[in-house]
Amino acid sequence: MILQENYTLNNGVAIPRLGLGTWMIDDDKAADAVHAAVDAGYRHFDTAQAYGNERGVGAGLRDCGLPRDALFVTTKLDAGIKDFAAARDAIDGSLVALGLDEIDLMIIHSPQPWDRFRNGERFAEGNLQAWRALEEACAAGKIRAIGLSNFEQADIDNILANGSMRPAVNQILAHVGNMPFELIGYCRERDILVEAYSPIGHGEILHNAEIAAIASNYGVGAAQLAIRFCLQLGLLPLPKTANPAHMRTNADLDFTISDADMDALKAVKPVRDYGESNMFPVFGIHARA
Repeated sequence: MILQENYTLNNGVAIPRLGLGTWMIDDDKAADAVHAAVDAGYRHFDTAQAYGNERGVGAGLRDCGLPRDALFVTTKLDAGIKDFAAARDAIDGSLVALGLDEIDLMIIHSPQPWDRFRNGERFAEGNLQAWRALEEACAAGKIRAIGLSNFEQADIDNILANGSMRPAVNQILAHVGNMPFELIGYCRERDILVEAYSPIGHGEILHNAEIAAIASNYGVGAAQLAIRFCLQLGLLPLPKTANPAHMRTNADLDFTISDADMDALKAVKPVRDYGESNMFPVFGIHARA
């Protein structure tokens, strides 16, 4: 069962191969979502300072009935924090908000602040400042592993060339119809695990007839096919849902996509419209492409 399987990060830390994303789950509903996911077998939970729900996620983890070492939690350093002192304070703030003594994985949410996302500026020194704060917290035992999100090759090169710890992960937008294979290969060559957020394309691929037809060959839904596709590419998908039924379905992945269907899915026409979500920088850049 996929929920019982792990990847091993480059520092030896085990991370469950499937996680629950919590973006857009309100703080006062996050604990219930965590409880439902734990009941469904999930052990890996992904939050962020920017989500505004660290408190709720932490509360759900603390009173879900499982020991702390049975659970894995990721949070993200706010994308706008690009100096050492602010990053150090924010890391401690996440520990307080989550109500935990240790965070399993903490990552820089974006190489650029959201209002300047992909505008050409790299914020190289600011990212190094944030990275050094994460390295310090990791060395102090506050964090077990550290990584990146939305980082492109040049941004990762900056960290590899100037940091003292190798990033454990790079969490990126990756799904059928938007699979950045060059970046994935670059990360894999450097022993950086790629995590796929929005592996269902923020719901957009559920409307794709070609994907639905392939899914029907396996007696599954498009969401299950999309998540399985990520897993067979060696990625760690993080489907987001607060719906207990969807949590269970998203983890019901006991099938294997054939090589021919994997090739067909790799060739699916790129998603260029994420509907109302085009307002968010990570989706908007593709809508404008």
